[in-house]
Amino acid sequence: MRKVQFANGEYYHIYNRGVDKRDVFLDDEDYLRFLTALREFNTTEPIGSLYEKNSKFPEAKPPYLRRGLASGEESDALVEIVCYCLNPNHFHLILKQLQEKGISKFMLKVSTGYTMFFNNKYERSGSLFQGVFKAIHIDSNEYLLYLSAYVNGNNFIHGYDKDNDKEAKPPRGGLASENLEWKYCSALDYIGKRNGTLCKKDVILDQFADSEFNSAPELNSGKCLKRYAEFLNKNALHLKERKQLEKYLLE
Repeated sequence: MRKVQFANGEYYHIYNRGVDKRDVFLDDEDYLRFLTALREFNTTEPIGSLYEKNSKFPEAKPPYLRRGLASGEESDALVEIVCYCLNPNHFHLILKQLQEKGISKFMLKVSTGYTMFFNNKYERSGSLFQGVFKAIHIDSNEYLLYLSAYVNGNNFIHGYDKDNDKEAKPPRGGLASENLEWKYCSALDYIGKRNGTLCKKDVILDQFADSEFNSAPELNSGKCLKRYAEFLNKNALHLKERKQLEKYLLE
């Protein structure tokens, strides 16, 4: 039985990696297929085949730019997606549960659908992910903010650059920002480099707003993005340094 019990209205850090630490995303098509699953499977209603559905719209926008289910605004959405990051051998999500057993149902559909796609594409069989997805209850606002930086900066923290090159060069001038622009991560949306629609960002960005600018939403929005970018940059650097130290201590 899972130790973490999911409750409606609560936030959770969800993550998993490939079985035997194998890569689960090998090319752009794989990343886009997983993001499409995050959007399209976020509903209580059956959706049929993702292949058939998306083949009808070959010129459609990438899934992180489409309007639709994933933000959790629809009445039948299972979850709200707050942040995400996909790395070659694992993924991270921050989800808010909206429906009873919403996270469990959502992750079952996403992982099963993606595994079937991956196994068919690469002519393999068996499990793709390392058991049931892992979950941690986010029990405070401080923890939510901290984890938003961890997830949005995860690509950089694990030593990749914005092109997902494992040999990423150290950031110039102590800045992580230029390496936080991995396109299969929500960081771009949180720092104003992309107007993505996959995530519900208000719960994070509203905390960086300035009450004196409430009458000027556009100006306030710009300040939120700038302040969060500074927060993300600072914490991503700290988390990367801590990860490197922990690795050194274990060697």
